[in-house]
Amino acid sequence: MDLLRWGILGTAGIARKNWRAIHDSGNGVVAAVGSRDADRSRQFIAECQARRAFERSPVAFGSYEEVLGSPDIDAVYIPLPTGIRKEWVLRAAAAGKHVLCEKPCGLDASDVREMIDACRRHRVQFMDGVMFMHNRRMSRMRELLDDGETVGDVKRIMTIFTFRAVDGFFDANIRVHSELEPTGCLGDLGWYCIRIALWTMKWRLPREVTGRILSERGNRLSPAPAPTDFSGELIFDDETSAGFYCSFLAASQQWVDISGTRGQLRVPDFVHPQSDHEPVIEVRRQAVRVKCFDCEGKHSESQEWAQDAIMFRNFARQVRSGTLNADWPEIALKTQQVMDACYRSAKEGGRPVALG
Repeated sequence: MDLLRWGILGTAGIARKNWRAIHDSGNGVVAAVGSRDADRSRQFIAECQARRAFERSPVAFGSYEEVLGSPDIDAVYIPLPTGIRKEWVLRAAAAGKHVLCEKPCGLDASDVREMIDACRRHRVQFMDGVMFMHNRRMSRMRELLDDGETVGDVKRIMTIFTFRAVDGFFDANIRVHSELEPTGCLGDLGWYCIRIALWTMKWRLPREVTGRILSERGNRLSPAPAPTDFSGELIFDDETSAGFYCSFLAASQQWVDISGTRGQLRVPDFVHPQSDHEPVIEVRRQAVRVKCFDCEGKHSESQEWAQDAIMFRNFARQVRSGTLNADWPEIALKTQQVMDACYRSAKEGGRPVALG
């Protein structure tokens, strides 16, 4: 099998999860890990190999540059902080490496345009790491939304993604550092809320948005506070609206509710499904399970159909196809544009900001 050879830039916690996803994808392998300290890379590799071992242990590099310079790397996964992400996306593209990066993709839409243009120019694929987009239930949800009967015309989208931060979070976590992650909970959690709203609306941008920072704080190294509670409102041209709330302070929730002229569709776990094998959609308050086609009713321990593994599998297939998927970068850019507008509105006291 022609495995896609991945390099990971950094040893962030999310990189550990995606090590497993690359392993379970079946068509990818982690070939190298780079950090600013080679010992840290070696420790990261040893810990990850102990849980999900590749046949050949990845190379440990003491810099990100070494990963990008390696001829044995086809693509890079970039979980670096948003504040420094653009530099490494641009460098990766120039080195001819395909790019899957965490979200938000950049500090603003101009950053993302520059990143996308660089990837297009160097003929490498770009995609952001929104795992739920690759879940098998998304196609079933689209069928239900488009059948004209289950939901009818969409009128209102409501979504919430929150978690209550653990002790110590606000002391050191980079998600409340105004230079590394300036949009705080909006970038970390609100990105998903905006994405599911845009997906529901088939990628039409809203006419205008408003945003409100409800609370903010910074960690001990942060020059300024970052949002920790945020609410937003999106207004579309066809009288459809979407509202979202994201927070580091509220108890864990991750649901989306889509109301229409004929009915309602709700997903109680749209970001991280409780079941990889049979994710749930609620239609008019009745559960509809997306049946597992792999286990024949007896679910195995395999995680090859987990949405993160599917994401990396889809990315590798696209790269090996020899063509670039132009939709993935465009989707990331639109999400960034809406997020930017919500943040701008919040900084201006909730003033409506027009798009398009």
